[in-house]
Amino acid sequence: MSDERVHVLTGAYALNALADNERETVERHVRQCTACAEEVHELTATAARMGTAVAAAPPPAMKRQVIARIQAVRQLPPQVTAADVVRRPTTGRARRMPRLVLAACVAAATAFGGTAAWQFQEAQQAGQRAQQAIKETADMARVLAASDARSAPGSVKGGARATVIVSHSQNSAVFLASGLPELPDSKTYQLWFDDDGTMRPAGLMRRDGGVVMEGDIGKATGMGVTVEPAGGSSQPTTTPLALIALPS
Repeated sequence: MSDERVHVLTGAYALNALADNERETVERHVRQCTACAEEVHELTATAARMGTAVAAAPPPAMKRQVIARIQAVRQLPPQVTAADVVRRPTTGRARRMPRLVLAACVAAATAFGGTAAWQFQEAQQAGQRAQQAIKETADMARVLAASDARSAPGSVKGGARATVIVSHSQNSAVFLASGLPELPDSKTYQLWFDDDGTMRPAGLMRRDGGVVMEGDIGKATGMGVTVEPAGGSSQPTTTPLALIALPS
């Protein structure tokens, strides 16, 4: 495997998306390449942050309420046996199981009253956030694992570090940052594509991590980061904190 090919596999390695032989090759390479080792560390940390982004602590009283209700709720008779699940994991009966579980959850929520209904709604919202995070992670993985993925490091005023990864085959770019200062609720970081001097909005981010930049790469030759009012702006209103040339 060529050195150039190994360099672009760091993103897929961080997401555990490589075959065993490719993973072993990357592991040997990062022992000797400080830049790739640091990139793997940053990408792995970003993936971990994304995985915990939707985590939420349950209400303090939830455990006590659940334990108290367990003794009063009659267990439903089994609809399928364990052997059925092993032999026919994709049968219609097996596919109906999540609906039975959901029905049981709804019944329990009714028994709990308003508190449980609120908890159920919170769970639904957490599920929606989780699905969105999964989609964003999948979109990011496609860029990072693309055979033509290229990265360019950059620095952000204030000491933060940034990397932009571009895949022209995916017509998409990923921006990663660490060390961004926390902003007040009225402000946000906004990303921009630089189309030969014309800045085009490319999404918002509130904190460290990684995001797929919104919109196609198109003819962009660079990207920038500014601080804007919450909700973003149609054009930059502050001096860019970072300007990074996109890798070709």
